[in-house]
Amino acid sequence: MDYSSKWEKRPLGGGYWDLANRKIIVIMGVSGSGKTTIGRRLAENLGCTFLDGDDFHPQANIEKMRKGIPLSEDDREPWLVTLRDASLERLSAGETAVVVACSALQKSYREVFRAPLGPRRQRNACRVSFICLEAPASVLAARLELRSSAGSHFMPPSLLPSQLALLQVDEEEEGLLRVDSTKPLNDILGFIRLNLHFV
Repeated sequence: MDYSSKWEKRPLGGGYWDLANRKIIVIMGVSGSGKTTIGRRLAENLGCTFLDGDDFHPQANIEKMRKGIPLSEDDREPWLVTLRDASLERLSAGETAVVVACSALQKSYREVFRAPLGPRRQRNACRVSFICLEAPASVLAARLELRSSAGSHFMPPSLLPSQLALLQVDEEEEGLLRVDSTKPLNDILGFIRLNLHFV
């Protein structure tokens, strides 16, 4: 489904804002890649707001995933739009950057964040950067098993294969940085901060 064409004309709060020099930093990847941990620490380092995509799922989505059922496109679409709008609201309120943890597995999902902002060449458009956290499937599975046994998350390890199958990352995609999430946390944060101005 092409979300970008469906939502590109949607104004937020009655219109578009001058968001020049403001930035949405989306920490993306499959479950277990470290989005929340890295996203929260990056936001602390940058002194900006952190939004965890898990907090924006409706209860129906959470229950579906808890049962091991992958989300459909119809489940995912309003969640992505709500998360995007919450990010833009923060920027419109005066914040210069927002860090968002969101799986954003496919390019069409990432376009939801880009769609209402206009071409990057427009002076009033903020920038959106995607930081894709990557790790071997065995590492991801081990992290999810540990998290599941601790009862700290609704996503079961059984959904990992479907997420890996859905993941779509193109080396040529503008505004996307791939990061090895098996590195020490401080090394990851340093690498992201060093490269943020390139994406």
